[in-house]
Amino acid sequence: MSDSPQTSTTHFGYEQVAESDKAARVRGVFDSVASRYDVMNDLMSMGLHRVWKTFTIAVSGVRAGHRVLDVAAGTGDLSRAFARKVGPAGMVVMSDINGSMLRAGRDRLIDSGVLVPTVLCDAEQLPFPDAEFDLVSVAFGLRNMTHKDKALREMQRVLKPGGKLLVLEFSKPWEPLRGAYDLYSFQVLPRLGKMVAGDPQSYQYLAESIRMHPDQETLAGMMREAGFGHVDWHNLTAGVVALHIGQKF
Repeated sequence: MSDSPQTSTTHFGYEQVAESDKAARVRGVFDSVASRYDVMNDLMSMGLHRVWKTFTIAVSGVRAGHRVLDVAAGTGDLSRAFARKVGPAGMVVMSDINGSMLRAGRDRLIDSGVLVPTVLCDAEQLPFPDAEFDLVSVAFGLRNMTHKDKALREMQRVLKPGGKLLVLEFSKPWEPLRGAYDLYSFQVLPRLGKMVAGDPQSYQYLAESIRMHPDQETLAGMMREAGFGHVDWHNLTAGVVALHIGQKF
């Protein structure tokens, strides 16, 4: 009698789940929080997420006429800012695997007078040709992807030679801050999630997913393995967040 095949597993926060189930579990989290996502971002980060995104835009080098892909675009903060940078001669594509988040982002951009193409797609299988974009960005989305290495290779593939990938993501903070950071993440965040979004479980997942995400050096190594010729990063707020920049040669 042959052994039954083993199911590949991955992490969903601290929980081990089948790889085939993770995308649906993550989708459930963001379906639950989509309507209160922006409010919660302001509360959780005390408004700092706006500073982190402003810095990302500033170092992007995006200019008029550029073509930009914003992966896991969420409610569209980066897409909106990039659209104003590229102007009518350029293009920004806003993509996300989650329909609820993509609709929220599209509506938010329309309300602000910005129209960009929106594409519902998986970052691990981007539906774009090779060398299509001058810049690809992903803000607070990479840690939720099942196969980060595959997603990074896809982002590298769709970039033009000389193009850049920007990965803005929670990371490993300065050692003296980790005790207070853990207390905030595991005690305060779920309570905020319960009070504001009625969903403490999703914010418990957020705290756990951050701990399971590669640290700064490990993520830089993954980007190099994905084909980026030069990789650097900037620690923001003592490493609570890091902006990784990879260039395709």
